[in-house]
Parts: sequence; C-alpha cells; structure tokens
Amino acid sequence: MSSIRPYQPGDRDDVYTVCIKTGASGGDATGTYTDDDLIPDVFAGPYVTYQPDLAFVVDTGDHVAGYVIAVADSAAFVDWYSREWMPAFAEKYPVESARDDREREAIGFGLDVHGMLVPELAEYPAHLHIDLLPELQGQGFGRALIRTLLAALRERGVPGVYLKMSPTNHGARAFYERLGFHELPSSRPDGPVYGISTSAEV
Repeated sequence: MSSIRPYQPGDRDDVYTVCIKTGASGGDATGTYTDDDLIPDVFAGPYVTYQPDLAFVVDTGDHVAGYVIAVADSAAFVDWYSREWMPAFAEKYPVESARDDREREAIGFGLDVHGMLVPELAEYPAHLHIDLLPELQGQGFGRALIRTLLAALRERGVPGVYLKMSPTNHGARAFYERLGFHELPSSRPDGPVYGISTSAEV
C-alpha cells in the first residue's frame, strides 16, 4: 500500500530515479544526457540536501515512486546553492564537454541559479518541484503531496509557494490549475510560473 511520508536520506537514489524518469516534460529522460544525474543534480539533489524537512515522498513499500520537494526561502536557497552546490556542479558538468545543445541547456539551468527566482518573492517566497512515476499518476497522490507540503509551509509561516514549469508539459499545467495554482505576473508563454497561497484548500 503506497503512502506519503517524510523524506529520509536513504531515499536519495530513488528520488534521483524519479527525477530523471520524469525529466523530459514529464516523460523519461534516461539516456538523454551523458550522465543521468544531470537533471536530478539541478532539480532534486540540492533541495533534499538544503532542506530535507520540506521533502515528502510516496513510498510503495518497495521504492519511492514520487515526491514533492521545496525550500521555504528561495532567495536564501539561491545564496546557499551559489556557495555550496554550484562549484562542485560546475566541475562535474563542464559546459564545454556537453555533447549537444540539449545537454548544454540543462547544464545552463544548473549554472544560472538566479533564474530560479521570481519577482513575486514577497508573497511567494517558497518554491517546489513535484514528480510522480506513471505507476502513481491518477490516484490522488499529486494532490495529497501538495496538500502535505502546503501544511508544512503554513506551519513555518510561509505565505505562498511558486513553481516554474516547461511550457510543453501540458499535463502538469492542467494538474496545477485543477489544484488552484494560478499564473503569476512574471509568467511568460515560454516560461510559465504558477503560485498558490499556503492557506489554499487543495
């Protein structure tokens, strides 16, 4: 029986697997890059390292097949990422060694840390990433993960949370809108940004 629980350090490899298997606008990105850890090293690893108490996973009993991860203060996270995470990331993934434009762009996401931030930080200081393997989709786990995270952020006095998403991930956009996320003023067609109050009923 699958259930949601707090992240534990031993979940890291499974979280990385979920991240790469959903890393192509929700589809499997395994083998797309020279190193399958590239996407997780941008969108998962830093989060569970910096603020593991804001990470929640879906445990199937055999493995973790989904997660929501977040940071409560995006500006502070970016400062930490620049100091503590990026140097090793840049050494592990030299841009000049990228095998194609897609890999070069992915490395760029990891190096352009301030691109994570949005102008609406006063109202939405937190940001999140959520991913579910196909085996869990359509069963209510996405909504339950968001509900769990919003409660955790609310307990910390965080007023709102935002996310950035791929413009081609139409399923994710529909999911967020069903839960009550709305586009923020900084949202663009080629870079959608959605936010929600932590007091929202989802």
